[in-house]
Amino acid sequence: KNSVKAMEKELVTCSLQGKEKAALKRSQIFHILGGKDLDTKVVVVLGKAGMGKSILVQKICQDWSNGEFSQFEFVFWFDCKQISLPEKRYSLKDLLLEFFVKPQEGSKEIFEYILQNPAKVLLVFDGFEGLHDHENFPRCSARQPEKDLCSIKELLSGLIQKKILNGCTLLLTARPKDKMYQYVSKVDKTIEIVGFSPEQRELYITKYFEGLPYCDNALKLIKECEYLFSHCYSPAMCRFVCFLCETVLEMGDKSLPSTLTTVFLKFVQQKIIPMQTDVTAMQNQESLATLSRIAWYLGEKHQSAMKSDLLPSKEVKEFGLKYGFFLPFAFPRHSDSGEEEFGSTFSDFVIQNFLGALHLMLAEEIKDKSLTKYLSFPSKKKKPYNWLDLVPRFLAGLLFLQDDPCFCSLSNKDVKQSTKKQKTLLKYIRRLQINELCPERLLELLHCIYETQSNYLLQHVALRLKPDLSFLGIVLTPPDVHVLHSILKRSRKEFSLDLRNSSIDMQGLKDLVGLKNVASFRASLSDTVRLWKSLEQTKDYKLLRASTEKFVLDPFKAKTMKDVSDLSDLVEMQEKMINCVQDASGCSSYEIPAIKNLRKLEFALGPVCGLQGFLKLVEILAAFPSLQHLDLDALSENGLGDEGAKSLSEVFPTLTSLETLNLSQNKITDVGAEKLATALPSLSSLKTLSLYNNSICDFGAENLAKVLPAMGSLRVLDVQYNKITGVGAQQLTDSLRKCPHIKNLVMWNPTIPYGVLEHLQQLDSRISV
Repeated sequence: KNSVKAMEKELVTCSLQGKEKAALKRSQIFHILGGKDLDTKVVVVLGKAGMGKSILVQKICQDWSNGEFSQFEFVFWFDCKQISLPEKRYSLKDLLLEFFVKPQEGSKEIFEYILQNPAKVLLVFDGFEGLHDHENFPRCSARQPEKDLCSIKELLSGLIQKKILNGCTLLLTARPKDKMYQYVSKVDKTIEIVGFSPEQRELYITKYFEGLPYCDNALKLIKECEYLFSHCYSPAMCRFVCFLCETVLEMGDKSLPSTLTTVFLKFVQQKIIPMQTDVTAMQNQESLATLSRIAWYLGEKHQSAMKSDLLPSKEVKEFGLKYGFFLPFAFPRHSDSGEEEFGSTFSDFVIQNFLGALHLMLAEEIKDKSLTKYLSFPSKKKKPYNWLDLVPRFLAGLLFLQDDPCFCSLSNKDVKQSTKKQKTLLKYIRRLQINELCPERLLELLHCIYETQSNYLLQHVALRLKPDLSFLGIVLTPPDVHVLHSILKRSRKEFSLDLRNSSIDMQGLKDLVGLKNVASFRASLSDTVRLWKSLEQTKDYKLLRASTEKFVLDPFKAKTMKDVSDLSDLVEMQEKMINCVQDASGCSSYEIPAIKNLRKLEFALGPVCGLQGFLKLVEILAAFPSLQHLDLDALSENGLGDEGAKSLSEVFPTLTSLETLNLSQNKITDVGAEKLATALPSLSSLKTLSLYNNSICDFGAENLAKVLPAMGSLRVLDVQYNKITGVGAQQLTDSLRKCPHIKNLVMWNPTIPYGVLEHLQQLDSRISV
């Protein structure tokens, strides 16, 4: 009944936003802190299609065979898109010792050993999205799941629920937006593969062309086409671009296609055009159209593989295998029938996406008016087709390529029909409320428009972007940044960008910040400081100064120790900036505007790191001359205590602009209150002081009462929910008479008799209860 709530909780728990980026060695993948040793452990590897999840899994298997991961005596690897196909039922023994590997002898003994030693077993399910579709994942209902026959889904469900082989380790790979957490109740470790850095892209391309006469030319050619180079962050896309570049150079051409659609159009053409006659051209066109239809209809079911005997004809099967669109695989002989079956799977996710889009273009039954429902930037109410998430981009690109010779060679369709579809897209985008799209839909639209390379559409979108663009928490890949940059550049508006927790790489941040019409930006502090240090090292003082002028920090909330460390690095950077600016312009002083203008600082590290983080924060508070609001109250309670109060009181004289200080729920006692009271008069601008829900008694109240008359700017004091009795309350009331400037004293405490508090309130109406 609570599955939806549980799923939401799990999604929050397993969200990787805000987590520290760190390189992880393969040997560390199964290091799990905490948890019961006897329970099944679930490790999830996330990554977009083409990021190399399958390669990683294969490398883990290879490492194990070479003696690494010695904690496992058995490793079983399953490709989910293949095992989900046969509608057959297996026992766990069938799955492991028939489906995966068949021992020559001793199957029974081996299986018994596995059941008795589950901790020594690693089960890898690669491509978890291949196991589920629109239906719910079934629960395992078998009484003896190790021996009873179940579907593959039920077996996996039993493993996840710890009903089967409890104590083993499960490694699941999936796409980041996959519905995995709907089916997996507990994940012990989540890892995300983020793709190649610019340096790794160059290394891959260099290795691909190593030893060939045009090796240097290839890297230069790909880097010149910035959009394609940005797509090379994906290993699969990098391979495609290299293949295409190789073909282009061998043919003597001097340039690469400018969009993803033209890349794949040329890729498909290069595969099937050479050496063909008019007859084979017609056959190829028909086979390609059939293959495209299969790509689309499988994609709608969230599948990329099928049994070979379900293919419409032998010609289509041979065409797909001959030109590398399909890869064959064999199902193992089933212990019952002994029959061997074969399947075919699309060789690559992107190929399936491209062919799916080609089907939407070529299929006569899909009318021009219905095309727009296949684009994934509708309103939030409509469900996008996000399993084949590249289809909308390819579709938009193909609609503007009817006259392209490559497209004409793949299709014998009427160009007029395609032109009508193009007009439908134009009309649809003109009606779209672009400034109301959520960030994900907006990025999808930008990609689709970019693929069209239509100047009219690019300009249309650029003019309708709202000036405040937030991508907070939205992962921005290098291609996302490229299309965003190219469209922002076309607009005359000034933009404010929020790029926090977007995982933007340094080059992307540099490109966006460097745009003249980006007037201000917010980004993760660590990314910003890294950018500034890089600009300082390359002596690009002009962009360094411009980017510091544009950077916005206010308001800032510190939620982790890293946030405090990053803030310290920012303050430290200011010292370096003084020297840089002095070298560049002769000025002897320089303040980073974001530091100078920070007005509100919230601190919410919680009880574990609260005091440690706060002591570090106190060291840099004096660097923020405009700080007006310091909020040290957190729902989880920071627990700063008397030590934190003492450290803070020592820097009060430097906080000349502070107007609001919230020290609520921090376990401060009379000792801390005394330290605070001594220094409070030096806060010359303080208007509101909250000490709500601490442990202050009468002695602390007495010390506060003594200094109230000296706090000329104070308007509100909150000391409710402490341990003050009638004595302390009386002293505060007596002091209040000497403080006409104070407007409100909130003083309800469970330790003050109600009659006393009521009496004091009658004496002075400024007292609130």
